[in-house]
Amino acid sequence: MISIRDLQKRFGHVDAVRRVTFQAGDGTVTGLLGPNGAGKTTSLRMLSGLLRPDAGTITVDGFDVVADPIAAQQAMGLLPDSRGLYPRMTAREHIRYFGELRGLSGPVLAERTDRLLQRLGLHPLADRQVAGFSQGERTKVALARALVHEPRNVILDEPTNGLDIMSTRAVRELVRGLRQDGCCVVFSSHIMQEVSALCDRIVVIAQGTVVAEGTPDALREQTGCADLEDAFVTLAGLHDDDQDEVGG
Repeated sequence: MISIRDLQKRFGHVDAVRRVTFQAGDGTVTGLLGPNGAGKTTSLRMLSGLLRPDAGTITVDGFDVVADPIAAQQAMGLLPDSRGLYPRMTAREHIRYFGELRGLSGPVLAERTDRLLQRLGLHPLADRQVAGFSQGERTKVALARALVHEPRNVILDEPTNGLDIMSTRAVRELVRGLRQDGCCVVFSSHIMQEVSALCDRIVVIAQGTVVAEGTPDALREQTGCADLEDAFVTLAGLHDDDQDEVGG
């Protein structure tokens, strides 16, 4: 479980995050939605330990991200918005390297590496350097290395960005599998069809704070909108000419 309470972050004179509070439960996919500049990305970076909050608390399975960052990060798997791959390493080497950083080795690491390569359709590319990979292929490598230690809490930032149809289907099935296994999944995406299909709960962040949360059906009912995208636009206080800003 991930718990965020009264989270705050200020950059100069700008309050990027203002008392953000929400929980993401086990066996649940929690969607995080927000327009550009809403504070969503800053919140995710504080959750992952990349930024230190000015105030508030973040716990992952009871571990405080600020007070005990190593324990909290060991309980998480993170797919960041910047994939950050090493161009001269192969897909297999990336997964094995991150597995070794997590304390895995021998047959266990080999089995998990092969399983992830197969599950994400990376076997044909396993021993090629990622320098020539497409954006979608790079995303799948980054996703595999985030999951190699079988974390119980998974943070996915735009996981299907750049993927083709079949790869997108594979990632969706992977997310459903994580939920079925009882994992806590925080899922950030600007694709409303995915959010509606995958997320059990949705947290909407706008102007640095949580403006709404609930199931997709509850948010539609709250706004009187049949379409989830229309509901999001209403809840976030956007106008039609602002919709290209969704997702930041």
